[in-house]
Amino acid sequence: MDKLKVAVIGCGSIAIHRHLPEYQANPFVEIVAVCDVKEERAQSTASEYNAQAYTDYKQAITDSDADLVSVCLPNYLHAPVSVFAAEQGKHVLCEKPMATSEEEAKQMIDASNKAGKKLMIAHNQRFVPSHEKAKQLIANGEIGKVYSFRTTFGHGGPEGWSIDGKESWFFRKEEAFIGALGDLGVHKADVIRYILGTEFTEVAAMVESSAKENSDVDDQAVTILRSEKGIIGTLTASWAYGAGEDNSTVIYGEKGMLRLEDDPAYSLIATYTDGSKVNYELGQIQTNDSGGQTSSGVVDHFVDSVRNDSKPLIDGEEGYKSLQIILAALEANETKKNITL
Repeated sequence: MDKLKVAVIGCGSIAIHRHLPEYQANPFVEIVAVCDVKEERAQSTASEYNAQAYTDYKQAITDSDADLVSVCLPNYLHAPVSVFAAEQGKHVLCEKPMATSEEEAKQMIDASNKAGKKLMIAHNQRFVPSHEKAKQLIANGEIGKVYSFRTTFGHGGPEGWSIDGKESWFFRKEEAFIGALGDLGVHKADVIRYILGTEFTEVAAMVESSAKENSDVDDQAVTILRSEKGIIGTLTASWAYGAGEDNSTVIYGEKGMLRLEDDPAYSLIATYTDGSKVNYELGQIQTNDSGGQTSSGVVDHFVDSVRNDSKPLIDGEEGYKSLQIILAALEANETKKNITL
């Protein structure tokens, strides 16, 4: 089989540190095009990967003859670029959150379905070994009935990660629409759905925008979720954890408790009501501080799904369900009422 050709739209940090290195490392892919509105950035990235540089995403998608398109752009552009790519007959890998509204998400799903092409959302936490193991333990009944959980993702903010620093689009509502909840919270919404194997039906939230100057999006949020199985728990997203990143999850069940990414030595600790304890060394979750996620598994899974014509683990419908939780949290904070999904 010939190599799949990919066009990466957007040459910011997520493309530079994750998408492009992962595509380059994949033996079944050739990077043929990169695109950024800043021509110098596009040119320097294209030179590094021996690709063609573009400043117009439509031209990059159509003229490059790409099979795959990675959408690595500000949130408000995820839907229009993904829809255009699908309409041109391309398979799409889109960064999270997949869209800024339910309507946009549905447009993306409809466009990919109509084209008969794959749509995958880059929720990399499903590929973390501790998360996969916890899902397996729960499905096997190791901790019995699950009662509750707490899941958190927080760090000092995107200015330490974004290529534009404090001037990043992350802080501008017209481009980001969602702040910490869209940057970090949607990851945890997706992974807690995945680990527990349940959908959430009710959302309450308190959201603040007080940790960042010159920002008009949320930078701290605490949400309460109730699942269809009666599991209740908290989901926290924050750009105010300046002393260090927290990317942990704790799950409480009738027979025991699972602590994920909550210990410096063990990525998963299972503690049981009979007094026994199992420490799992599965490799710590990758962070921006520790060199990025060049082996996140997202790109390889996306490429495999195209090559094998299989359904991506996080397809458009999955991305939509996780986005719904975050949009409901914003609505709950605004209306001061619990939102039913």
